[in-house]
Amino acid sequence: MPRPRCERCQRPLDHCLCPLIPSLDSRTRVVLLQHPSETTHALNTARLAALGLVNAELRVGEVFTDLGELLASPGYRPVLLFPGEQAQALTAYGEMDDRPLMLIVPDGTWRKARKLLYLNPLLDALPRVTLAEVPPSRYRLRKAPEPGAVSTIEAVVQALNVLEQPVNFDDLLRPFEALIDGQIKAMGADVFERNHGA
Repeated sequence: MPRPRCERCQRPLDHCLCPLIPSLDSRTRVVLLQHPSETTHALNTARLAALGLVNAELRVGEVFTDLGELLASPGYRPVLLFPGEQAQALTAYGEMDDRPLMLIVPDGTWRKARKLLYLNPLLDALPRVTLAEVPPSRYRLRKAPEPGAVSTIEAVVQALNVLEQPVNFDDLLRPFEALIDGQIKAMGADVFERNHGA
C-alpha cells in the first residue's frame, strides 16, 4: 500500500516539508514550466519554489496553449531564464525599472527543457537571461552535468537574489536542504562518502 502523502508538498506525510516552506513575496513574477517527467522526481524543486513564493506559479505540460495570454500579463516584462549566446546576465532592478520581470523558468533535464522551447515557439522567441556567477550546486547527491548547472530552485533563488537585492531569498532553500540531508541520512554516511565524497 502506498504511503500517505501530503497533498501540498507531495512528500510522504512522515517527511512533510510544509513547516520549512516559507511564504516570500517578490516583485518578480516567477512562472515555472515543468516537463511532466519531473513531477515524480524525488526532489521536485520547481514545486518547492512555487510553494514558497507568493508571486509564482507552476504549470506542468509539454505544450502550453495559453502561453500568449500569460506572456501578455500587464505589468511584467517576460524573459526566459535559460543560457544561450544571446542571453543577458541578470542585474539588480534599477530606479528606471518600472515593470518587473516575469521570469519564465523551464524545469526538466537540459534535453527536456530544450524540448519545451522547441514545442513552444513563443518561449524560444523570448529575450533570454542568465546568471552571471553561479556558485556550485548544493545538490550534493548529483554530479552537475556541466559547470554552472544547478537545480531549478537554486536557479530561481540566485536570480531573485540578484534582481531584488538587498532582499534575500535563501529561505526558499530550507526544504531543499532538508530533503538532501534526509536522502543522505537514508543512504548512510559511508555510502554517501563512497559515492559522492570529494
